[in-house]
Amino acid sequence: MAKNFDVVVIGGGPGGYVAAIRAAQLGFSTACIDEWKNEKNGPAPGGTCTNVGCIPSKALLQSSEHYEHANHAFAEHGIEVKGLSMNVGQMLARKNTIVKQNNDGILYLFKKNKVAFFHGRGSFVKGDANGYEIKVAGAAEETITGKHIIVATGSNPRALPNAPFDEKLILSNTGALAIDAVPKKLGVIGAGVIGLEMGSVWRRLGAEVTVLEALTTFLGAVDEQIAKEAHKLFTKQGLAISLGVKIGAITAGKKDVTVEYTDDKGNAQKAVFDKLIVSIGRVPNTIGLNAEGVGLKLDERGFIAVDGDCKTNLPNVWAVGDVVRGPMLAHKAEEEGVAVAERIAGQHGHVNFNTIPWVIYTSPEIAWVGKTEQQLKAEGVAYKAGTFPFMANGRARALGDTNGMVKFLADAKTDEILGVHIIGPMASELIAEAVVAMEFRASSEDIARICHAHPSLSEATKEAALAVDKRSLNF
Repeated sequence: MAKNFDVVVIGGGPGGYVAAIRAAQLGFSTACIDEWKNEKNGPAPGGTCTNVGCIPSKALLQSSEHYEHANHAFAEHGIEVKGLSMNVGQMLARKNTIVKQNNDGILYLFKKNKVAFFHGRGSFVKGDANGYEIKVAGAAEETITGKHIIVATGSNPRALPNAPFDEKLILSNTGALAIDAVPKKLGVIGAGVIGLEMGSVWRRLGAEVTVLEALTTFLGAVDEQIAKEAHKLFTKQGLAISLGVKIGAITAGKKDVTVEYTDDKGNAQKAVFDKLIVSIGRVPNTIGLNAEGVGLKLDERGFIAVDGDCKTNLPNVWAVGDVVRGPMLAHKAEEEGVAVAERIAGQHGHVNFNTIPWVIYTSPEIAWVGKTEQQLKAEGVAYKAGTFPFMANGRARALGDTNGMVKFLADAKTDEILGVHIIGPMASELIAEAVVAMEFRASSEDIARICHAHPSLSEATKEAALAVDKRSLNF
């Protein structure tokens, strides 16, 4: 096999493997380097998302939701369950199977699209506009060359300075997805996406979960009305959420972790947990890339510096996903990966940051796209708002899941949709309609005039659009 390629992608996560496939589809000889290993030290492409992020967390969320339904909701349907128990080992085995299916699926796609796969850690050796040498440090070290290089090395969990991850008691997302028994008391530092999702998994299975958040605002990036509803519902479910805390000493014992902190009133507190999940953000992964060796520029926060087209300061070197500016979302990385491959081919790759959807896979789910109400107020934009509660939606009643609402924000003059915010059942799926609408610069009236199937959850979207003009039909 030739070791010279038109395009070499370093990293096989959502941004990297998709970039490699698209480059191959466009006729480039393409290689992808990825170092993730499975339990047998075999290749496990897919990055954080597939191995210890999006995919396994959704598997555990689904399992824990089934358990909670069986424990609390089945009786209302006339389904009687006796002797209910939770086999955590089987739950984790199912999760691991799903992860492997995704790993194997990516390897199949590489083979199908004739992408050469190299299992190991990729790093720059030397190069210029004529091509770059890339070292692959794996089972057997080798060097390949590429005319264009796409860096897609992702991110790593940020640790507290005084509490490094041991993945046994003090856990990152990796350890949080491998807890082998339901902890009696679980602590979570950080009320972000990972913290809330993992806290929800183990709360449903019986853990007493305490979430400690440094910010005084809950889910500050979320529309304020939606965030308040989420806080109310999560608290009602049993998540103990403390805001405005200052974390002090964290001491790991043999079987538990002690966290000292100051609450929002300035009172000293101490809590002992069986496990502690730390989810305070992520940092770009450039370790071992040898960026300095070839003069690849990083910004002040350690991200690879890129322009609007994902070009770095080096000729023919590009970077996408978590390792560059912008939201750390798998689907954002995928879109950038496709766009870069197409730009290499002389096409005009497109990524619209204003229409990237966000999702938190709690129950109820939270999803949004576009501007929040507080952002529009801060920017001085005149807008109209319309909301519709799921409690007035027939399908939601039939599902037995009526918490939450859909909220539309539209320009006061033009009626163009500026933002859509959902908290409720299947919000992650419902948001797609709003993304399409905003991409085509639709008005709320456009959605209000579209026929939606009845009975369906999507009718709540139509009704919220109608509510912008104060003419909702069912509330």
